Amino acid sequence: FKRMLVKDIASHLAFVAKSEGVEVEMEALNLIAQKVDGAMRDSLSLFDRLISFSNNNLTYKSVIEHLNILDYDYYFRVTELLLKNNIEGLLNIFNEILENGFEGHHFISGLASHFRDLLVAKDKATINLLEVGDNAKKKYLNQSSKASISFLIQSIEKANQCELNYKISKNQRLLVELTLMQIASITFDGEKKKPSNYIIPATFF
Repeated sequence: FKRMLVKDIASHLAFVAKSEGVEVEMEALNLIAQKVDGAMRDSLSLFDRLISFSNNNLTYKSVIEHLNILDYDYYFRVTELLLKNNIEGLLNIFNEILENGFEGHHFISGLASHFRDLLVAKDKATINLLEVGDNAKKKYLNQSSKASISFLIQSIEKANQCELNYKISKNQRLLVELTLMQIASITFDGEKKKPSNYIIPATFF
């Protein structure tokens, strides 16, 4: 009755797909495995439903569309902008995410998880905690090398605080935008000690 690992569920789904003559992308199966939180029966049920919508060709893109999941590539793009202190780009990409129908709470929760995954990817002793496919793992390893542990820990704290305040905020969009601006300001002018609510001065732009 132990929780099954993502890689084990994805591997079994790949076996089922091959047995049924269904074409699949491993990234799609890894995503299904992540969504069911260790439950094999749920993964098979979800797999069957998605196949019925996909004409026996299950792709990563079709899974994120049918399950209404925010593509993890967004989080890689957002983190790149954060590390470059690019506030203008961040506000634009967050607006794009909102226009695609995703909620700010969904986004900031996923961003905190992304920072966590980057953190565990920085150490060989914890890399096995990264439950993603091989292609995604390479991206995490690459991006984690660009972000310091200090930056990631502060980013997680700010994202988690934003998530806690989200439901009681009267201006939820502004709350997320301010959080992104504060995270983008962590590495501005080096990682010197700054107030927790520090934001890059407008003169920089």
